Amino acid sequence: MDTVEELGGKYFYKGMHNLSAGELFFWVFVEEAQKQLGVSDVIALALVILGQPLKSTRRKPAGTTKGTSILSENLRRWINIETGMQLPTLTNASIKKRKFSYVTNLGAFSGRWIPILGIAFIANDVSTIAWKTIKTYNLIARNGDQLWG
Repeated sequence: MDTVEELGGKYFYKGMHNLSAGELFFWVFVEEAQKQLGVSDVIALALVILGQPLKSTRRKPAGTTKGTSILSENLRRWINIETGMQLPTLTNASIKKRKFSYVTNLGAFSGRWIPILGIAFIANDVSTIAWKTIKTYNLIARNGDQLWG
C-alpha cells in the first residue's frame, strides 16, 4: 500500500488504517501542524507572554490597563529615548475601547508592539496550518468527504 489509499470506504494514511474521513482530517492536521511549528513559534509565544501586564506598578488613571509587562518595563529602561511625539500603541484597555493609547518613549512603544507581532506570527501559523490541512485533505478524500469542494 502507498502512504495514502482508500480501501472499502475507509482511508489508509501513513501506516494508519481503517480511518474515517474525520480521523483522516485529524491526522493530516497533526502532520501539517508538526511541519509548521518550530522555534519561531516558541519565540512568538514568548513575545506574547512577556508582553502581558503581569507585574504590579504605580497607580494609574482609571480606564487604563492595570500593571505592566516584563517586556515593557525593561524596554523602557534599555531604550529610554523620548521622541517628543505621540506614538500610537495598543494595550488591553485600548483594544477594548477600540482606540490607540499614545506614548512618547521609544522603549514603551516597542514594549507594547512586540507582543502584537507575536500574535500576528501565531495567527499566520494557525491560518497556514488550516489552509494546508484542508488542501492536503481534499487531495486525499473522496468527493463526498471533501471540504468546500
